[in-house]
Amino acid sequence: MKEIVYLDAAASFLKPESVIETEADFLRNRYANAGRGVCARAAAVDDMVAAARCRVAEFINADAHQVVFTANATDGLNRIVSIISCQSGYSDMSTFAVSDLDHHSARLPWQELLRIGKIDKEHICELDSDFNIKIDSIPKTDILVVTAMSNVIGVPQDVASIVRVARKKNPNVITIVDATQYVVHKKIDVKKWDCDFLVFSGHKIGADTGVGVLYIRDPDKYWPDKFGGGMVMRVSDSELVLNKAPEKFEAGTLPLTQICGLARAVDELESHRPDLSLIKYAYDELSKISRVKILTERDAAVLSFVVDGMHPLDVGAMLGANNICVRVGNMCASWIHQKIGIDGSIRISVGPWNTMHDIDKFISELKKIVK
Repeated sequence: MKEIVYLDAAASFLKPESVIETEADFLRNRYANAGRGVCARAAAVDDMVAAARCRVAEFINADAHQVVFTANATDGLNRIVSIISCQSGYSDMSTFAVSDLDHHSARLPWQELLRIGKIDKEHICELDSDFNIKIDSIPKTDILVVTAMSNVIGVPQDVASIVRVARKKNPNVITIVDATQYVVHKKIDVKKWDCDFLVFSGHKIGADTGVGVLYIRDPDKYWPDKFGGGMVMRVSDSELVLNKAPEKFEAGTLPLTQICGLARAVDELESHRPDLSLIKYAYDELSKISRVKILTERDAAVLSFVVDGMHPLDVGAMLGANNICVRVGNMCASWIHQKIGIDGSIRISVGPWNTMHDIDKFISELKKIVK
């Protein structure tokens, strides 16, 4: 089998062996449903879920009851829209603010509410010449969406300052943070950020697909958006009493195998974060190729670029034919590409498994393509 160079960690992290082993052991030897049994095996699964929740809470400096397990970040971001728009006191006259750094899943759900008349107005946060959110131009708004790190630009935003300015303009603003790219490279502290909601996907940090994290600062304030088993304390024709958070937001059977692996993935990530010196090295080497236009800074967490006279899909296909895995297209982030003035780009991103040899192999193949 030919050597595969995987430089697409920002799309999905390769899974550490310990995560694979942990999930396999759970499936083979410890599997049962959670929250529904009284036998020792079922109780052990309840304990596993509780321990995983505590580990994730510690990871982002939250309390365990503030951590809700979802399917992924997209699921979490869409659920936030449902949770907020269904709460008592929500008004169709509300406004929301987004930025051109946003992933589709962070912005489109709010634009859909705008389209159908369930929200009044959209604000676009301004970006500076380096494509960072201009903190001094944060608008007064009811709902603010912050992308903590663009999956195209790869630069961390000053979330705490952005939220602080938004709260000065409207003390009741609801702040939502998409930390899906940020979580891989930087420590998250939801208390310092003072955000109301935050999301990230498990598969971005080395866990399995099918599990994500939704942080809710004040979960008792909100009514759930989904209903079913596991969330109900008691119900009758005249009464519905829900369990406390986070269980009231987790209707149905949880992705138990993925949750088991998520806790292990957090441990692995904190021990072995990606070596971003590889990105700097790739930046320096790509800078020597005249047809390559680099879109990101040298110290960014990803490296995005285009090749003069070539479509990104063609470059990606040629690299792929030589076993180099990169991301091409608009990265589900159309607005930042429009801001730059292009339809799409090519992106490399690294994980703990990548080496200098991988970058050299990528550079060598790219030189052949653009020659």
